[in-house]
Amino acid sequence: MRATLLYGAGDVRVEDVPDPKLKLPTDAIVRVLRACICGSDLWPYASKPSSDHGDRIGHEFLGVVEETGSEVSGLAPGDVVVAPFLWSDNTCDFCTEGLQPSCRHGGRWGAGDVDGGQGEAVRVPQAAGTLVKLPVGEDTALLPSLLTLSDVFPTGHHCAVTAGVDERTSVTVIGDGAVGLSAVLAARRLGAERIILMGRHTSRTDLGREFGATEVVAERGEEGVAKVRDLSGGDGTHRVLECVGTKPALETAFGVAREGGVISRVGVPQYEEGPMGFETMFFRNITLTGGVAPARAYIDELLPDVLDGKIEPGKVFDRTVGLDEVPDGYRAMADREALKVMVRP
Repeated sequence: MRATLLYGAGDVRVEDVPDPKLKLPTDAIVRVLRACICGSDLWPYASKPSSDHGDRIGHEFLGVVEETGSEVSGLAPGDVVVAPFLWSDNTCDFCTEGLQPSCRHGGRWGAGDVDGGQGEAVRVPQAAGTLVKLPVGEDTALLPSLLTLSDVFPTGHHCAVTAGVDERTSVTVIGDGAVGLSAVLAARRLGAERIILMGRHTSRTDLGREFGATEVVAERGEEGVAKVRDLSGGDGTHRVLECVGTKPALETAFGVAREGGVISRVGVPQYEEGPMGFETMFFRNITLTGGVAPARAYIDELLPDVLDGKIEPGKVFDRTVGLDEVPDGYRAMADREALKVMVRP
């Protein structure tokens, strides 16, 4: 089969790889219907040292079950399924607490001998715990929005939930990427009526307004902080959703947070951990939360609204490519020519 491999910074190739086969009775084989490129894929795309050996990549996909192991229950060939961006047994103590990223028997797509999601098919470990059956056919128009349930929409939702967003809170979202826009949509879904989106790409912030942002701040740094504070009566907002992962974004989050506010960060940190902001947090009673989203824990909650058309998170996809065009998809996202690229094998 064909699959995507990353050989080094800027070096993405689509090559022939061995067809996936069942290795354990808890495995399933899924034929991929849709996959996509994640903003977090751009970090290794920009920085991975060159190697003679390509690494499988991609962690967002949905598809059709082709084969199941003897211990897989609840799934059958022909089922349309979505896979969270981490696989898990969904039965260990961490999973039952809603912490599937910490599953004692889970792992990452593309690690070791596990397939990446940007390919024609995937061997899914712990299939019964990982895959979520979707009550749709292969040709449903809902596939883009259903695909967001693998990562980007649950991540935005996690940011809003851990921050404690509700109808009584004002919200600032930092970042107009797909996660930031998903956080806007999640905050609106949770009842927030005042949502300030910090972003400077008009096509993206326009979608943010459609998703529920009430104001847009294009300025950055101190100027951006001053603008948000001005819009919020000088105090900042109750909740801040940091969806970028850089040090300047986190510094902005501290700057726009209201006294006693909550900052949730879900952007993969691209800075050294340390005491940055700890003194500010203490004297201003600011809480810092967030982390890796337990997508599997959220899918059952979010799925009905997607199926009913109440929300359309799939609008974050603004470009679709075939599998052999995936390298062009990476370049388009890295160059900010595309918001989020969907892959159709």
